Amino acid sequence: QLQLVESGGGLVQAGDSLRLSCVASGRTFRSYDMGWFRQTPGKQRVLVAGITSDSTRYYVDSVRGRFTISRDNAKNTVYLQMNSLKPEDTAVYYCARKRPGVIGLTFSEIDYDYWGQGTQVTVSS
Repeated sequence: QLQLVESGGGLVQAGDSLRLSCVASGRTFRSYDMGWFRQTPGKQRVLVAGITSDSTRYYVDSVRGRFTISRDNAKNTVYLQMNSLKPEDTAVYYCARKRPGVIGLTFSEIDYDYWGQGTQVTVSS
């Protein structure tokens, strides 16, 4: 039904910046709540930033002040601007859609139903 395609990952040094993009299919993107998750080997996906359909934004503590999530509904795109990157930010980053009808600002993976393929972010010391 819904396709999400991430891009923008890469290999950078600590302190550098990256901007991830996620392009969604469909004509109702503006109604979706979206999130960015990250995952390292052997660990579960963790939401790092979320944005609602009315552009309320929220973050996990470890990225607050460094990462900014935004959306451009005209382009069916959600972005994650990552500044002051740290080695511990190294992960595969995934874009996801929150299940319609889920209320509130949630960090739970089970509240999201469509996922992109992921884009690798590697931050060297």
